[in-house]
Amino acid sequence: MSKKAYHETMIRKILRLELHWQILIAILFGWVVGKILAGEVGTYGLMIFWSLERAGIDFSYFPSLGAKLIGIFDFIGTLFLNALRMIVIPLIVSSIIAGVGNISSRKTLGRMGGYTFFYYMFTSFLAILVGLVAVNIISPGMMNGVKMSHLLGLEDLAPAQVKSIESADLTGMVDVLLKMLPPNIIGAAYEGQFLGIITFSLLFGYGLGRLKSPYRKSLLSFWQGSYDIIMNITHIIIAFAPIGVFALIVKISATTGYEVIKPLIFFFLTVVLALAVHFFVTLPLILKFIARVNPIKHYVAMAPAVMTAFSTSSSSAALPVTIECVEEKAGVSNSVTSFVLPLGATINMDGTALYECVAAMFIAQVYGLELGFAQQFIIAFTALVTSIGVAGVPSASLVAIAVILGTVGLPLEGIGIILAVDRVLDMMRTSVNIFGDSCGAVVVAKLQGEKGILV
Repeated sequence: MSKKAYHETMIRKILRLELHWQILIAILFGWVVGKILAGEVGTYGLMIFWSLERAGIDFSYFPSLGAKLIGIFDFIGTLFLNALRMIVIPLIVSSIIAGVGNISSRKTLGRMGGYTFFYYMFTSFLAILVGLVAVNIISPGMMNGVKMSHLLGLEDLAPAQVKSIESADLTGMVDVLLKMLPPNIIGAAYEGQFLGIITFSLLFGYGLGRLKSPYRKSLLSFWQGSYDIIMNITHIIIAFAPIGVFALIVKISATTGYEVIKPLIFFFLTVVLALAVHFFVTLPLILKFIARVNPIKHYVAMAPAVMTAFSTSSSSAALPVTIECVEEKAGVSNSVTSFVLPLGATINMDGTALYECVAAMFIAQVYGLELGFAQQFIIAFTALVTSIGVAGVPSASLVAIAVILGTVGLPLEGIGIILAVDRVLDMMRTSVNIFGDSCGAVVVAKLQGEKGILV
């Protein structure tokens, strides 16, 4: 086989891999390329360098072009981040209006609807608290009390911006609440005031669901179609995630030392620990003491759905399996699952809310900010609101984190530093989301007085 045919075969094999494997390869390869461009090859780098040369790739001209190539990769990474920002507002508006419009157009479900909504808000709040405790104890964004912004290639915040963020107190909640009802929705969109956009979209969706035919049907079709279009655009952007992540990692690798890995590892472990506490402690306690259900049996019943969520990173894709497991194995009636689970796949994201909170706190720590109770309360409140508003969106966490950072006053560039580990964490938090939905179905069924549920 010729070298050209060999390279083409390898590229085809890589393109057939799942997206998370492509991103992992992009991270590793981007790190090596960044070090080569920076002239920091090292022992292991020499081995990789030698292997690539044997494969027929000539790197002899890299040192002279290193700086220019780093600039090109920086441009590609920025382009990818801009694409993510571009779809934030269209995704929020179309997904919320379509989702809430469909839900509010149904007949009121009375007590069951109240149980469901309260459960989802309660468990999301508990998840956020778990995340806050973990990130405050571990402090992944600080190394020996030193901020990591320079290490991660981020510019320092202006002194006035730091003072504005750190001096905020609970009276700042007044500003947050005012932003939820902006006097000019177009101006709010232009200024990136996402809370106002979320509130307007929720109200618009509710009003849409209360319309009479034929207007309701026509407008629901329009917004559902708009959501599908934005979803298609999102899939295109996410398909280029390996290239975007590769470019971002090349820039970070070329301009920083190996110490940059440490805060990302600690951030990764902090999120995993917090998700594990919520998955193995908080939700089982709710099953045991509120639903009076054996948590072990529920874990066994939901194993297929959890694994499906883990492999697909999509609550919507795992929904059919979740419904089947909850009905066939957990014994919950279809009248409960048909309402609770689809609603949960739209608005209940325990894992996502937890991740949003930890990510926002991590980025604040990276910039060296010491956030007090008031600022953390604002982050928790915003995370709770955004977990309702944008949970059904692909890569919802990135959209939601952008909302939180904008609310607190942190630059959106901070999102770039967590992209390297976001995909793997997305798989984990989606599993937590699905399991939380299933626990909600069991709790609501028990409160409704259903019999025959796992005990």
